[in-house]
Amino acid sequence: MKKILIVFGIALTVIACKTEDKKTETQEVEQEVIDYTSIGEEITADAAKSTADMAEAYKSMSVGDTINAKMIGKVDEVCQSKGCWMKVDLEDGNQIMVKFKDYGFFMPKDIAGKEIVINGKAYVNEVPVDELQHYAEDAGKSAEEIAAITEPKVTFSFEADGVLLKSE
Repeated sequence: MKKILIVFGIALTVIACKTEDKKTETQEVEQEVIDYTSIGEEITADAAKSTADMAEAYKSMSVGDTINAKMIGKVDEVCQSKGCWMKVDLEDGNQIMVKFKDYGFFMPKDIAGKEIVINGKAYVNEVPVDELQHYAEDAGKSAEEIAAITEPKVTFSFEADGVLLKSE
């Protein structure tokens, strides 16, 4: 019996003292750093909704409804007069008309197709005919196209207090 205990003790000691070379792998996580130019209030791109998420949010809203929002999207069009508004594609066939809080800042006129992050208030608005005609004029539309605007339009709108413009 003593011999069995001694053999068992030696085996236990060998197992306990056994050193195993464990390979520790270090995995480098390469994070893409996106460079943005900030316009208006300082904002971050964190928690920005996609255009698909914003399209769903707008569909559940009625004229007069407002929500605080931050979204990432691509610019379709910019006011060519002074950059006082822009249109952002929702990828579902709709656009968002973006204006800037208190006309406190304007956008460069040459950013169509560029990625932006906007922060502010999303709302559904009924735009009167004279305002629609004014926007068409700012966009450089012809006199015939402007004259063809004869009815108000319900639009998805956004009042941005800050914009991040993706640098190239």
